[in-house]
Amino acid sequence: MTVAQRRGRRIMMTPAELDTFLTEQRTCRVATVSADGRPHVGALWFVWDGTSLWLYSITRSRRWAELRDNPRIAVVVDDGEEYGELRGAELSGTAVFVGEAPRTGEPCPELDVPERLFAAKNFGLDTMPHDGRHAWLKLTPEAVASWDFRKLAAL
Repeated sequence: MTVAQRRGRRIMMTPAELDTFLTEQRTCRVATVSADGRPHVGALWFVWDGTSLWLYSITRSRRWAELRDNPRIAVVVDDGEEYGELRGAELSGTAVFVGEAPRTGEPCPELDVPERLFAAKNFGLDTMPHDGRHAWLKLTPEAVASWDFRKLAAL
């Protein structure tokens, strides 16, 4: 067990690697828990601001309802096809609802940066389009686990 833990530390992403990875990736898997304890996982686009993961979720979704009841959340961002290319991160903590729901574009200074980043990354736009169906969830991770199997070649 000690050997596996040491190897795990060696394939962990550095803070700079993790920041770059989360900035570049587009899709994550979001895990929530229902009132009866059943897990639910769904894919979402996200943006990373260097500190928090911002998720733009449909407000009439199972995810949204479950987070209203229990804001604990885990998110996995991963990449790679072959075993030696696999890399990713799991971020977990408490989801925070930010701005109006659904989002219509009312002024909300806390959303200025994530909306600018999200619009550029996902739509190639300077400003965020609002469809009246989505709203923002913010995850400032309480725990992070990362891996980069590309580092195995160096071990």
